[in-house]
Amino acid sequence: MTAHLTERSGFAMAETNDALTAAVLEHAATYVRTFNSGDAAAVDRLYTDDAISVWEKGHAVSGEERRKGLAEFLAAKPVLTNKVLESYVTSDTALLVTDWAMDVPATADSAAERHSGIGLDVLRLGADGQWRFAIDNPYGKEL
Repeated sequence: MTAHLTERSGFAMAETNDALTAAVLEHAATYVRTFNSGDAAAVDRLYTDDAISVWEKGHAVSGEERRKGLAEFLAAKPVLTNKVLESYVTSDTALLVTDWAMDVPATADSAAERHSGIGLDVLRLGADGQWRFAIDNPYGKEL
């Protein structure tokens, strides 16, 4: 976003953007805590109603398919860690570049797994003042 601001309004804009960025980063931290809780309904509330997720290259899911896939995956009790590498925030939209890793424990039928990647996430600010994921692309760098 390019803006031509007076020095005075420039400070106000910087403070506003800092607050927005802090809120987005807090949302990212909340996502990790909520994801690790295994509560699929709580995780789903961190997404917009029309959110899409790209959990497999070239295959975006949304709606009930996204919610069902998330619930099934969380049943495996994965543990997520996440570091925001870059964030770009406007008044109502944010882009996050994240370095994440996820450990999925072994079960009677499968060995433990580790997944990781550089993700690209787009968030929107809702009318209620809450940030939510609109696009969740954990393998964004690979596309």
